[in-house]
Amino acid sequence: MSIYTERVAELVQREVARILQRDYSDQLQPMVTITRARVTGDLSIAYVYASVMGDTSEEREATFRQLKALTDDIREKLASRIRHEVREIPELKFFHDESLEEAKRMENLFDRIRAERERRLGDADDASEDVE
Repeated sequence: MSIYTERVAELVQREVARILQRDYSDQLQPMVTITRARVTGDLSIAYVYASVMGDTSEEREATFRQLKALTDDIREKLASRIRHEVREIPELKFFHDESLEEAKRMENLFDRIRAERERRLGDADDASEDVE
């Protein structure tokens, strides 16, 4: 990716995040965070990765579907904000970024491993005390 496309990707990420925060925060519940954006070499398409916070996967999926339904409106608002900085406004394609959910899942697994290890060490200590 060239420096210019990287700058455009950063601009798209920043401005889409601001648009969602200012104009759609009440419609997109739970919270949506734009984690990154990638732009094609010809600047015609911007791949925007969004993380959705929520208690259940159904809730997150519903919010993400709602975000995708707002794509045309978001692109229109993006165009009014960056039209002086780019020649062509890229088409927006949203993707669900599940890296935060995956990190949370991994942390829960590590916590379970730690708890199991502590339980086993506790059982071993109890067994050694019984022998004495």
